[in-house]
Amino acid sequence: MGKDSGSIVSASQPATLGDRLRGIAEELRQETDTQIKATSRILGAAAQMAQNHDRLIDEVVEMVEEDLAQAQRAASATYRVPGLKQKFKTLKAAKAHFDIKANSWEALATKLNEATESSASHKTGMPSTNRNDVLERLDAIEREMMSLRDSMEQVLGLLQKMVN
Repeated sequence: MGKDSGSIVSASQPATLGDRLRGIAEELRQETDTQIKATSRILGAAAQMAQNHDRLIDEVVEMVEEDLAQAQRAASATYRVPGLKQKFKTLKAAKAHFDIKANSWEALATKLNEATESSASHKTGMPSTNRNDVLERLDAIEREMMSLRDSMEQVLGLLQKMVN
């Protein structure tokens, strides 16, 4: 009965200072684990937002590069007298090919370049349907970036609360 009564007495006795410290230490470990998991999730979300942000920037850059390439292609299609003379044997053949009236090779080159420039300005000005598509795409990207910014602000707010 000595052993049985000793275990009953120790179970009914109030917790010692060591037991309370161990309990507090365990609670701190659990709280730390919870904070680590929350921070990990927040950082994962922030990384995902950063990737989305980078993807959106890449899309905008790609659109601008496409427009620049299109403008460069149009600009590189300038006609010069030596090239026209090499391609066509006579001025008459060149005029017939392009269906343009000109009195000289220079006049033909000038008219061709003017026609090319006017069509290039229409291309870089973009037709209305293509332009509307681009504007809609840019608006969608802008909305998504604003959403990402709001999410980032929320993440920062959570991190600040955790630090304090």
